[in-house]
Amino acid sequence: MPQFSYKAIGRDGKSREGVIEAAGLELASRELRAQGLTLLKLDAGGSGATSKQASGRAPGRQEILSMTSELAVLLRAGLPLDRALKVLIDMAGEPAMNQLLGELLSAVKGGRSLSQALQGREQVFGTFYISMVRSGEASGQLSEVLDRLVAYLENAKANRDSVISALIYPAILLVVSVLSIVVMLGFVVPQFETLFEDMGEALPPLTSLVISSADFIKRWWWLLGLVALGLGLYLRSRLGTDAGRESLDRRLLKLPVAGGIIFEFEVSKFARTVGTLLGNGVSLLKAISIAIDTVDNRVIRDSLEVLPPAVKAGKRMSVALEETGMFTPMVVQMTRVGEESGSLDQMMLELAKVFEEHVQSGIKRGLTLLEPVLILGMGFIIAVIIIAILMGILSVNDLAV
Repeated sequence: MPQFSYKAIGRDGKSREGVIEAAGLELASRELRAQGLTLLKLDAGGSGATSKQASGRAPGRQEILSMTSELAVLLRAGLPLDRALKVLIDMAGEPAMNQLLGELLSAVKGGRSLSQALQGREQVFGTFYISMVRSGEASGQLSEVLDRLVAYLENAKANRDSVISALIYPAILLVVSVLSIVVMLGFVVPQFETLFEDMGEALPPLTSLVISSADFIKRWWWLLGLVALGLGLYLRSRLGTDAGRESLDRRLLKLPVAGGIIFEFEVSKFARTVGTLLGNGVSLLKAISIAIDTVDNRVIRDSLEVLPPAVKAGKRMSVALEETGMFTPMVVQMTRVGEESGSLDQMMLELAKVFEEHVQSGIKRGLTLLEPVLILGMGFIIAVIIIAILMGILSVNDLAV
């Protein structure tokens, strides 16, 4: 029978961890609730124990997401904030998270609010997270706001993971293609050199070119390695500067297929952040300033930087976006509709949803084009090498006859 590992809170308020056998996830959940437990997490698999991460680092995105989700459950179950943090400390298996929760608990017990306790930890939580918590405290709905925050973080993680997963296969295919060509030129072609060495200029031009390329790789492979290493270090140094990063971001936006995907991906992050913050009572000016920090592309971010002073001066957000000349009519029009209807938060979330769907479909289309191009390109180069060798062999036979 399948096993499920769980984290839960008992009637006495103490944390529980363990493994339960059940025919399915829903049956396991029912059985645990029948025992008077408030579920925090229920996963397939019987490991039961929390995996320990390497110490000496700040909690990662996944740890913050899990902590937020569990805190929302505990607060919704009626536990006060300090008691909920104490329960999370008891369940924390990673030293860095344990220490962080301990510091938050000390601050809360000292009379500070959770958002005040989070101040100074922007590198771990981000200004968006802290602003959401502050809005939840101001409205008296911290658990509900934490639920929305969890949904936002899960959505951002899903989008990020989907992009990374989609790029893994083409990256592997590209590496395999390059290695295959290097092996053909560096190890396979040289095996035929002794067969062709007496022919001199009688060799077909294509065969001579392939053999010369193989000789160059075999003799100067270390030089090619140094050149590649030097180029990598130069690019790394170049991208470490603001001018270099901005130049790269500008070039990326001009790419035929990828440029549109990058634009919509960045704008969707901005729109979702603005919409989520506005929906939780954060002022427009503050929401825009926080959302700008979520944008990675320097060119788009610089275009968005005109919004805070424009909005502060009383100008509409849609007008300021249109004046930049950077944003598509869809972005401008949906923003304008949101302003005119008084539902800017909803329109920003709708814009984010539309663009996220465009990004997903754009990635699929791009990969549909990229994969056969890589395969055909590798096949073409290898075919040229094989044809060159066969032409050389036929020339040797013609001379022998």
